[in-house]
Amino acid sequence: MKTLVLGSGGQLGLSLAETAPSTVGFVGAGISPLDITERAELLNVCRELRPAVIINAAAYTAVDKAESDIEAATAVNVDGAANAAAAALEIGARLIHISTDYVFDGKASRPYPVGAETNPINVYGRTKRAGELAVLEAMPGRAVVVRTAWLYSRNGANFVKTMLRLMAERDSLSVVADQRGTPTWADSLASAIWAFVAAPKLAGIFHWTDGGDCTWHDFAVAIQAEALSLGLLQREIPILAVTTDKYPTAAPRPGYTVMDCSGTWAVLDRRPNPWRENLRRMLEGMVS
Repeated sequence: MKTLVLGSGGQLGLSLAETAPSTVGFVGAGISPLDITERAELLNVCRELRPAVIINAAAYTAVDKAESDIEAATAVNVDGAANAAAAALEIGARLIHISTDYVFDGKASRPYPVGAETNPINVYGRTKRAGELAVLEAMPGRAVVVRTAWLYSRNGANFVKTMLRLMAERDSLSVVADQRGTPTWADSLASAIWAFVAAPKLAGIFHWTDGGDCTWHDFAVAIQAEALSLGLLQREIPILAVTTDKYPTAAPRPGYTVMDCSGTWAVLDRRPNPWRENLRRMLEGMVS
């Protein structure tokens, strides 16, 4: 089954390439060779390749930069999503579109179900929600939207790699402890996406993260502990817990974005590993 992955040069795209089943004819399209904001270019590529499935893993994910770069964030996250849907419609392909926990405002105190009201509080979240709507309105009953959270891998820029660098460079770190969500290994998400590819009757919005939840501070503490045990770090440093107001950012962050993934577990007949277990597995891959 030929599958075109948009954004194949990102951390999720690379994980999709590394985990692709043998039954999939994987075709990658990164931002350099294929710009999803150019509808005509995307349509021409899809007409030529004729994939059965398009996975849109391309996104503008610089959360703080998006606050002052609204046009670029909109072009990728909204217009690009609409272009992917238009291309899928024209060639009769399925579309699997990747979205985010930041479509929620973070005011909940229990995991967000798929049907929970969305109310994004920053430009990144608003553009991703608008991208969801563009896809679902263009392909009702045919598209899959997968929301995920706190994605990391050994590729690209992400919280885990940033923490490892800072822990090696600094004598202490301060990390926010009043924002709660679920770290998700890109390989875990990729595996779930391939399960969606193999289930052509599924459509609508789904949530997928690794198991459990934590704060960014909890996550940083776990990263240091696991990295020390694997020899990726040579010394332990203090990691101080601070509140969000002590760490101002250009974009406001939701305080709680844990998502209820039970519906996805049921339809895919699979459950993720706990987030810390997957963190260790990823870090082990950086050692070997």
